[in-house]
Amino acid sequence: MSTPLQIGPHTVRPPVVLAPMAGITNAPFRTLCREFSGGKGLFVSEMITTRALVERNEKTMQLIHFDATETPRSIQLYGVDPVTVGKAVRMIAEEDLADHIDLNFGCPVPKVTRKGGGSALPYKRNLLRAIVREAVTGAGDLPVTMKMRKGIDDDHLTFLDAGRIAVEEGVSAIALHGRTTAQHYGGTADWDAIARLKEHVPEIPVLGNGDIWSAEDALRMVRETGCDGVVVGRGCLGRPWLFADLVAAFEGRTDAYVRPTLREVADVMVRHATLLGEWIGDEARGVIDFRKHVAWYLKGFAVGSEMRKRLAVTSSLEALRAGLDELDLDQPWPTGADGPRGRTSGNNRVVLPDGWLKDPYDCAGIGEDAELDTSGG
Repeated sequence: MSTPLQIGPHTVRPPVVLAPMAGITNAPFRTLCREFSGGKGLFVSEMITTRALVERNEKTMQLIHFDATETPRSIQLYGVDPVTVGKAVRMIAEEDLADHIDLNFGCPVPKVTRKGGGSALPYKRNLLRAIVREAVTGAGDLPVTMKMRKGIDDDHLTFLDAGRIAVEEGVSAIALHGRTTAQHYGGTADWDAIARLKEHVPEIPVLGNGDIWSAEDALRMVRETGCDGVVVGRGCLGRPWLFADLVAAFEGRTDAYVRPTLREVADVMVRHATLLGEWIGDEARGVIDFRKHVAWYLKGFAVGSEMRKRLAVTSSLEALRAGLDELDLDQPWPTGADGPRGRTSGNNRVVLPDGWLKDPYDCAGIGEDAELDTSGG
């Protein structure tokens, strides 16, 4: 049995967390993952922009809706202005909108980093400290965690300084994706960096993230790095039952891994699309939103390219089910389907505000106008 993860008052057993992913980890997907895990683990919302939350943007208010069975309710916030972040956190605490707040300092996409946000922000040490301080102060009794990357690139690593700031400002736990902003999702995650961070900040739990494609990968990461738990992102795309495997692995039941047939996968696909339609309030829009998941669910199965295209343009549950029923549904789980999935792009040029790298402490020029006004993907 694994040691449970303690995040403030919340005991997470086994120490497994669903990574926030824009456009993916909405309430329907969290429901699927949670069902497969038997309710064990921690499942975080997709990225919520603090400005959009404070302004009560309609889409954002829907994104922070939690199912009645979700506990603890976990929101990830993105922001670059300490005042706005503080307002958002106080709003969550005062209106009882969540039980746990995670701060995003790991997003590598240009629309975020060009504003100085996401994985670009920890380079500005004083700004990082100001944001974390506002969040922890405003959160009251709610635990605040943060997720980050190693740094902007190999010449501008920030994770050890950021970890120390997190400890000093009262963060409850910290997650490290073992890649830089420049790597995006390419190359191999640096698990040694996770081990170094754990040694550097023994005062709080450290979670490892990056290249966990199977339950065995999760066990190996804990064994090799000494981290207190794992954060799983792309590995569960089209595979929410990975959380059943993770629970089994950490409970020592490695003979209980889920290996669904295509028939069982098809049933999960229809359920996923159905939940999206119910959540959005429109079946067609739910099925359209589901399209991005089709290739992930079918990875490794013998499904012709024409049928893959057809399934990826359906707009009704009936059409989705009819297309799936034409497949050879008795196919067993494919060899190799447990490997990498999702984005694998790497070595991207990092887009930063002008002069961002000149001074790691000066944060002049960052204000409310740098905040994104929308949430999610």
